[in-house]
Amino acid sequence: MEPSPTEGGAEGRPVKPPPKVILKHGQELEEEQEELAEHRPLEQEDLNFERWKRRPIPRRTLHQKIVDLKKYLWNAETNEFMGRSGKSWSLILLFYSALYVFLAAMFGGCLFCLMWSISPYHPTYNDRVMPPGMTMAPHLEGHEISFNASDRKSWRKYARSMDEHLRPYNDVAQDRKNVRCSQESYFMQDDLEESAERKACQFKRSWLGECSGMKDHAYGFSQGRPCILLRMNRILGYLPGQGKPINITCGVKKGPPEALGELQFFPKSSFDMKYYPYYGKLRHVNYSSPVVAVRFASIQYGTHIQVQCKLNGKGIINDSPTDRYLGSVTFSLEVGA
Repeated sequence: MEPSPTEGGAEGRPVKPPPKVILKHGQELEEEQEELAEHRPLEQEDLNFERWKRRPIPRRTLHQKIVDLKKYLWNAETNEFMGRSGKSWSLILLFYSALYVFLAAMFGGCLFCLMWSISPYHPTYNDRVMPPGMTMAPHLEGHEISFNASDRKSWRKYARSMDEHLRPYNDVAQDRKNVRCSQESYFMQDDLEESAERKACQFKRSWLGECSGMKDHAYGFSQGRPCILLRMNRILGYLPGQGKPINITCGVKKGPPEALGELQFFPKSSFDMKYYPYYGKLRHVNYSSPVVAVRFASIQYGTHIQVQCKLNGKGIINDSPTDRYLGSVTFSLEVGA
């Protein structure tokens, strides 16, 4: 009987092991090491965490720091200034110079377009015009007028404030700069060119009568009958009253009403429409706001009262809880003998 191929091979020569697949890049070796690492117990060195701590940087002396600083500022070996060569610094300076020149040109271009698109004479957009406020003279500190008629020092500051306020209204200046208007309607000058100067109506100081300071330089303070001046704030293009004059009323807000006494208004208790609209400082160069003078002709001595004067007319707000000057002005008044 003939031997089988298996038996003959086992007797004659060693059996070759099955071929092993050789993986590239040492993948086989890595897999074997991973298998051994999974079954190998942790050694003491692996548990020594002190070896992984960051070692402290040795402290340098002052001399070493100075040397390092000098080397940083100028490295003679590499010819570098502050860590950069001359070529590197040149490129950086060139880049930032070009950047800032571009930004400056862009800003200048935007500013030029803005100034070119707006008018210096009136706002481009004026969607909402606030109602006018009201101011008074003399200008008060603490909104209080308190003086003794016989004590000149107590009321001299009020008289000086009235003089400064009325100086632009002198008759000679008004005759020279402004025109005499006789109409009772608005002085419209919209048909002129935008840059053309607008005419202004005269408002003379002499029209204020006993409150003009021309005859009585004390404006009634020395007699215990003081005067105040009321003026409506300027609003560009505003037509107050919607075709009707705006009038002024004054009354006691706090205190006995009878202490106020008789009130006299000069030249009258309303603002004429011929002084409106206002066209701005560049076009209405010589514009003089109309003024209403109020004289307290028979005020009660020694009584402290709070007086409120209001604007009255269409489109006027005089009872704002947040703005005390919107359409009204409030001040304390006390006159002593």
